[in-house]
Amino acid sequence: MQKRLVRKLDLEKAISEIETHPMPKASLEQYTISSRVASEVLFVATYVYNDIIGKTVVDLGCGTGRLAIGAALLGAREIFGVDVDKVAVNLARKNAEKRNMKQNTHWFVADIDVIQGTFDTVLQNPPFGVQRRSADRKFIEKSLELGRRIYSLHKGGERNREFIKRFIERHGGKVTGIFPMKMDIPRMFEFHTKKKRSVQVDLYRIEGKSL
Repeated sequence: MQKRLVRKLDLEKAISEIETHPMPKASLEQYTISSRVASEVLFVATYVYNDIIGKTVVDLGCGTGRLAIGAALLGAREIFGVDVDKVAVNLARKNAEKRNMKQNTHWFVADIDVIQGTFDTVLQNPPFGVQRRSADRKFIEKSLELGRRIYSLHKGGERNREFIKRFIERHGGKVTGIFPMKMDIPRMFEFHTKKKRSVQVDLYRIEGKSL
């Protein structure tokens, strides 16, 4: 039985040990969420709002499972991860099995459109829409269909914040918190000119339509 983590430093260390994608695709904006930001997101969801422990959680665009597995480490009852990338999902499954999480984690290679049902909490680090314009909007709309509570990361900045907030409200959601964070992105693709880049991101806490 996996012991539930309660210290942020322990969670950050555990997330940092999760194997990342060996061949990320720029077209899908497959930037690995940093262990520091992932632990911040999960601690806000868990200990500020009580949206993880004992809850059903879905991670949309789960990648190799950093947010989903982090939620399991913090005591989520059942976790579902979905991603279109087969390599990422297979790694997520492997990462979960390494931590004895086979029973309460479920992984799907699929577009997020196929996911149905109602979940207590949605976690997502969607594409920011840099490579494919408006790519994050699809994630917002789907999360509002599925989740009672949603935690979604987006590119920071006042202008972007105003747009996203309006978009969420127009689609039936309610923003109940915005948490600015800085995420370090290492050099991953040929067009990256710096070894590491720090990006301002916002974590949105949203009440979904299923409330």
